[in-house]
Amino acid sequence: MILIVGEKPSVSRAISSVIGANTAKKGYTEGNGYIISWCVGHLVGLKYPNDYGNGWDHKWSFSQLPMIPDKWLFKVTDSSKAQYNVLKNLMNSDSVTEIICATDADREGECIFRYVYNMARCRKPVKRLWVSSLEDSSIRQALKNMKPMSAYDNLFSAGYARARADWLVGMNGSRLFSVRYGCKLNIGRVQTPTLAMIVQRDSEVCGFVKQKYYTADLNCGNFILSSARIDNEKTANNLVYACDGAEVTISSVKREVKTDKAPKLYDLTTLQREANKTFGYTAQQTLDYTQSLYEGKLVTYPRTDSQYLSDDMAQTALDVAKLCDTYFGFGISHTPDISKVINNSKVSGHHAIIPTSNIATADLDALPVGEKNILTLIATKLMCASAPAHKYEAVKITAICNDTEFSATGRSVLEMGWKAYIKQSDKKNDEKSLPAVSEGQAFTVQASKGEHFTSPPKPYTEDTLLSAMERAGNEEYDEDTEKKGLGTPATRAAVIESLVKNGYVERDSKKLRATDKGKELIKVVPDEVKSAKLTAEWETKLQQVEHGQYSADSFMKEIEQNIRDMCSKYGSADKSVSLSDDSHEPIGKCPKCGEDVFKGKYGYYCKGKCGMNIAKVYGVELSDSQVKGLLSGKSTSYTSRGRKTVVLPEIAENNYQGKTYYNWNTERSNKND
Repeated sequence: MILIVGEKPSVSRAISSVIGANTAKKGYTEGNGYIISWCVGHLVGLKYPNDYGNGWDHKWSFSQLPMIPDKWLFKVTDSSKAQYNVLKNLMNSDSVTEIICATDADREGECIFRYVYNMARCRKPVKRLWVSSLEDSSIRQALKNMKPMSAYDNLFSAGYARARADWLVGMNGSRLFSVRYGCKLNIGRVQTPTLAMIVQRDSEVCGFVKQKYYTADLNCGNFILSSARIDNEKTANNLVYACDGAEVTISSVKREVKTDKAPKLYDLTTLQREANKTFGYTAQQTLDYTQSLYEGKLVTYPRTDSQYLSDDMAQTALDVAKLCDTYFGFGISHTPDISKVINNSKVSGHHAIIPTSNIATADLDALPVGEKNILTLIATKLMCASAPAHKYEAVKITAICNDTEFSATGRSVLEMGWKAYIKQSDKKNDEKSLPAVSEGQAFTVQASKGEHFTSPPKPYTEDTLLSAMERAGNEEYDEDTEKKGLGTPATRAAVIESLVKNGYVERDSKKLRATDKGKELIKVVPDEVKSAKLTAEWETKLQQVEHGQYSADSFMKEIEQNIRDMCSKYGSADKSVSLSDDSHEPIGKCPKCGEDVFKGKYGYYCKGKCGMNIAKVYGVELSDSQVKGLLSGKSTSYTSRGRKTVVLPEIAENNYQGKTYYNWNTERSNKND
């Protein structure tokens, strides 16, 4: 028998249907010489410091630090012991002669399988199933092209090094600075530099002082000529007075045909950015919707950092583009040029995200709103990326009046090209076309003063923060250099969610703002902890480990030395800084009995005896700001899997197993705002 181990039941079911292993058992299916089981995410993970002993399980203190295990230990996740035991027994069963690893084809998927394989002390031969689509044809092709697990040792080395580095920075940093400042602080290798960027941007927004400036504007009848920026109002008034009723002479007319090339396909980050901009989805929501579409065999693998396809996908992509035209109604009048999106050198583990041919047979109207919106974005991007360029004529008119230069710019579309397939709201507002004028032509003008203000920097949204995370550390590198950045496409959404969950960042509509707690943390931690550049350099080295260009041992030695230096440098109490410890601060009053409501380990609870509590609403955790709003009488809402849920401030009594609990009322809507 051959055992195939997937990452999730849904993925395993897709493989089962292809190979005919459809007899259901407890925790697996079997048939046709195969057994198929699954991991349900991480069944095994690194042990926490408290599990090691060594004095690490005592009250946090400087004497414990640095915590660097001589030997890294693993444990089975408490909630997943039953499925782990299923896999362990199957792996070591005498009837199983070979194993196929079919977890997600990335660093994390490699670790998920190998942690279980090693924990079960299995030594049977393993082959790797590497798929970028769950279509039947893709799975069959992948089954023919499997490689031995050893071919992916570098991938595992990078994932394992990443996990240990996060452990070392997070566990040591959190204890070190919590003890140093006398309150609980959460430090993360990627999380803290990301928070630092948000705090810095908020500071720039709050510290911005708008400046007024002026222009002299000349009305030429059917177009306006404007001067350069003038900071002094008196100077502007004098120029307007001098030009009003005077004659302006055209000194030059420059016309240039310009081209906007078709955009690249989506990688996960660009998809998350555009979904946030277009629909307001969080990065995590977009990942969830895309993952669901992937498991439904409607799009290719989502956790990719490539925006190109490989040569062998040319015909498939062309066929899919034609299907997109048919089933999404683009109405194309050209043959898609797939060569624009083909570049083998830009595809490593996974290619760009595109729809699959299954869109021809699926009931697209039955998809949840969120998934349908994401699928439409992905289909549209394929159409745009393979469409002709957008061409326009750019015109700049320069004129002289009162010995001062004035100008006007405009453009007119020559060929819509790829922009014909995007919604009007997604298009840049084209400048107005200018009339036909010639050098030497003169106009008698009416002059007026234009008043303007400098624009403040904008708070981060998930769109702009994801872009900043991706570009962090890239300032000294050109476009062709492999991306550095904070985190990876697969992890950035979780980093943002962790910052929100830990109370360091809060969402204000689309904006992401640092809380007072977040600002305090960044205020006290040193640059080496919050440096985006350093963390981005580490990420680059992890990519080099993945490609066999750098040693995982060398990377870990560097991280360990960094931790030793940090603990030595900051291993004493700092009484000069006073931080608020909000772990015991109430977040509001209970609407049932009036007592204080606190945030606990498993949600929010009332100090009184009334039983009012909330952990999740339909499986979604509310942020601190949302709960505070509810307690102050305001409703809030969230969107999950394409469905909007409105949470009302009123509470409802719910009975469960003879006990009375109180929860907030909710109303659900099929519409997604």
